[in-house]
This record gives sequence, structure tokens and C-alpha cells, in this order.
Amino acid sequence: MLHRKIYQLCCDGREVCVFLRDQQRWIERAQITEIEGDLVTIRYETEEEDEISSWEEMVRLESIGSITQKLASVTRGNFDPLVSDDCPEAEQIRPRSPESDRE
Repeated sequence: MLHRKIYQLCCDGREVCVFLRDQQRWIERAQITEIEGDLVTIRYETEEEDEISSWEEMVRLESIGSITQKLASVTRGNFDPLVSDDCPEAEQIRPRSPESDRE
């Protein structure tokens, strides 16, 4: 099952975070570039001080303990989300009013 999911992520070219079980570390913002047999090629960048390094590692499939991917992100702050004029009124997001909390 994990092998199929890794293959799908490789084909989609999605950014993922990979946990390597044998090294007990996470590789963040990585891309799975190739799968050959039980070897998975992972490409990622690291930033230390003023230097950015690009890495490509080949790890065994059995070393991968977990893979996560970001589904969405929202900027934090005190602002109202943009509402499209084309969106039907029933689906538009309105600011919460104190009256709606009492219902």
C-alpha cells in the first residue's frame, strides 16, 4: 500500500515530508523523483546560515516510516477572507456576528 502511495506522489510531483525510520529524522519539503525496485530517490534543499544546499538521497522503501503532505495553508492575521462576487450568496462567507453565536 505504501509503495503505491509513494509511486502516486512521485508521478504527481507533490512536495512531501518524509520520516526515515532508521535515521529517526524528517526530510522536509522534499520531492520523490524516482522509484526503482525498493529504492526511492528523494530530492530536497537545506539552508544553513547563508548557504542553500540541494540534496538527492536514495533510501530503501522499508526505511520510510511516514510521508505527509500539506493540503492547504491559510495566512494568519486579522483580516476578512476575500469573497467572490460570482459565488452564490448562500455559499459566501460572512463575518460572524454576536447574534449568530446566540442561535
